[in-house]
Amino acid sequence: MKARSHHEDELHLTEQLGATGLRLTPQRQQVYDVLLHKRDHPTAEEVFMRAKKAMPEISHATVYNCLDALVKSGLARQVTLDRGATRYCPNMHEHGHFHCDVCATVFDVDLPQQAMKLPKGFKADHFDIAIHGVCADCAKKK
Repeated sequence: MKARSHHEDELHLTEQLGATGLRLTPQRQQVYDVLLHKRDHPTAEEVFMRAKKAMPEISHATVYNCLDALVKSGLARQVTLDRGATRYCPNMHEHGHFHCDVCATVFDVDLPQQAMKLPKGFKADHFDIAIHGVCADCAKKK
């Protein structure tokens, strides 16, 4: 999949927010940029810390509200792994997540949807699969 330019990302953001009755604000743009810049499934606190570097006046509440708007607009999804803090992922294609139990990094994993056998008559809207183990970098260290 080809990466979009910053301008294309901004147009996509404006269109998606507009479709849900929301408008693009500098704060929403900043939070979305944080998610797109480093696709490491950050927590809201991590998003706040990164956004604050470029926008010192942004508050925790604003970051939470922006994340909520991005999720409601279909621009990001919440990822909950076990009982940990909710993480955010801008990859809206159906995929699973690999959680490294050593370094706690979360990676996107493509999963073949047609390989999953559902009971007759069932229709999946989306799936949420988490795989736990050790990532390649941590495995090398052992």
